[in-house]
Amino acid sequence: MNSLSHPIAKPTPWVGAVLFALMFWFSSSLLMDFVIMPGLFVGGMMSQPDFGSAGYAMFWVFNRLELLCAGVILTGLLAARQSRPQRPVVASGLRSRWAVELGLGLLALTLVLTYAIAPAMAALGASLDPFAATVEVPGAMNQMHGLYFALEAVKLLGCGALLSLLYGDLSRAEEL
Repeated sequence: MNSLSHPIAKPTPWVGAVLFALMFWFSSSLLMDFVIMPGLFVGGMMSQPDFGSAGYAMFWVFNRLELLCAGVILTGLLAARQSRPQRPVVASGLRSRWAVELGLGLLALTLVLTYAIAPAMAALGASLDPFAATVEVPGAMNQMHGLYFALEAVKLLGCGALLSLLYGDLSRAEEL
């Protein structure tokens, strides 16, 4: 089950799951934030009457994938922390207290984005006049976009910090 012979360098089976979930989440967030959303904005999505419901439908799926990734990451971090109690926790960045706190923070942030920010943005963008030719973007929507992208930046920083802890573990394992 463990492929390395040194006791500090032996990864738990959860390390692969944490690495996959982190990389998938990080790359999909970058794709969504820097490719898909700017493309839709430049393409005129905000001027369409149903941009609120279309955006909510897209983010509903994406936010559930984010919740799944955050759950896998936190589960893997907790399992890695409990895996070898005879070794000190500081011997591994992935098993450190900071990794678990980052995982909890990422889960909390994802819950806020999923159940508070996205529904509020969908409500602001809802078209209540079906006969309107063009839709004015509410002023509060710009504030919500700013809040959303600030939370996305915090999420990307948290994912990057967890990746650096995991990379430190992998580079130490190669040295041993």
